[in-house]
Amino acid sequence: MSTTTEPAPGFRDVDDARARLAEQGYLADDRLATTVFLQTRLEKPVLLEGPAGVGKTQLAESLAAATGRRLVRLQCYEGQDETKALYEWDYGKQLLYTQILREKIGQVVEDAVDLGDAVERIAKQDSVFFSQRFLAPRPLLEAIDSETPVVLLIDEVDRADEALEAVLLELLAEFQISIPEVGTVTARTMPYVVLTSNNTRDLSAALKRRCLHLFLDYPDAARELEIIRAKDTGLSDSLAQRLVEIVRGLRELELRKAPSISETIDWARTLAVLGVEELTADVLATTLNVVVKYERDLKRAADALPRMVDPNAVVPDHLHGHGHGHGHGHGHSHGHGAAGVTGDPIGAANDDDADGPDGRAVRRAKDQPGRHNDGYYGGAGGSGPRTAPSIPAGQGSRAFPSARKRPF
Repeated sequence: MSTTTEPAPGFRDVDDARARLAEQGYLADDRLATTVFLQTRLEKPVLLEGPAGVGKTQLAESLAAATGRRLVRLQCYEGQDETKALYEWDYGKQLLYTQILREKIGQVVEDAVDLGDAVERIAKQDSVFFSQRFLAPRPLLEAIDSETPVVLLIDEVDRADEALEAVLLELLAEFQISIPEVGTVTARTMPYVVLTSNNTRDLSAALKRRCLHLFLDYPDAARELEIIRAKDTGLSDSLAQRLVEIVRGLRELELRKAPSISETIDWARTLAVLGVEELTADVLATTLNVVVKYERDLKRAADALPRMVDPNAVVPDHLHGHGHGHGHGHGHSHGHGAAGVTGDPIGAANDDDADGPDGRAVRRAKDQPGRHNDGYYGGAGGSGPRTAPSIPAGQGSRAFPSARKRPF
């Protein structure tokens, strides 16, 4: 059983926390700097929730750099079990030791009275083969048993199954891990624990109760511009400011994944590398895949870009959903058909506000016997009118019995 030593010194105050994080390129606002400071003083884990790409993981990395601690990371995923998070037994090593000590084991049981006595003697040696020397530590045990202070990042805990979430409760509350064959391993130096969640599912109340909680959202325009400046993207200040406005406009669209802060930084660097001196719709559309990662989102964002770049821009009709089947007819010519006749006569006939001739009247006027010659129907030739085929008497009555009357 390990002993707990005094934790490494943290930040002096909130301003010190903000300043030291800023030295690592992480610009924290008052709420975040206060939460980080309290984490180091209260020795409690901090749970950061919010959309992907707002700086949750980056905070843990910056915290480790600012405090001189080693970062230990557990990346959570669906189906992950405790052996991948806590520890595993090194069975190969145990077997190797067993082979090496075979002679010694023979000496232990050589004077055993019977098989039961031999098994009993071997059982008394369990502590030899089930000790920490045969444990393969995983991130959680590694952080707890570390002789030097660490920052433990449990990333995307919402992706893990609830069973693993339950395993975390002991660690988050007591900073210890219970191993049935060995005992309880308590933290040698108190780690700073940061949990992140993208809100793909609700976390248990028991887990949240053990943590300081903070929801991180996209920053306001001024802070996001400040972040881009701090990252030294190479983009001019005026273009960076305009880019932030456009990114914020993209986030207001119904996209499957909104552009993150890190993707905004990548976009700024991309435009700087291309030597862009003016943000036009064409330039932005060409590099849009830097911040928009789904095909449907790309089309929607590309359609909205001209209006974002220039509110007075003339957007083509097809970007407004103008076309068939949107609840309006066509009262203009599409350049095909008879002069003055709409391209969609049915739609025009159903449109009370459509200008021009009535579509039904036009069709009745054109429906004249013999208006096409034999060539039209693929006949042998001749230009005279085609005689309408004769219909046997009673054909209509067979298809439509007289008993069925058309309702009025």
